[in-house]
Amino acid sequence: MAIIVNLDVMMAKRKVSLSELAIKVGITNSNLSILKTNKAKAIRFSTLEAICKALQCQPGDILEYREEN
Repeated sequence: MAIIVNLDVMMAKRKVSLSELAIKVGITNSNLSILKTNKAKAIRFSTLEAICKALQCQPGDILEYREEN
């Protein structure tokens, strides 16, 4: 996949656990885990906004584009 989710990196930088972030964002642990492990096919802008607000970061801190070979 060309879009890489660096949520685990931002969570580590902010020292926030999966369950803590899930509560702040208002989604289930399993849905957040799918996003964190780069298995998600899509993300709602409202969810991305809530994650950015909770982690005090920008969308570009979480999402990255890499060309596929």
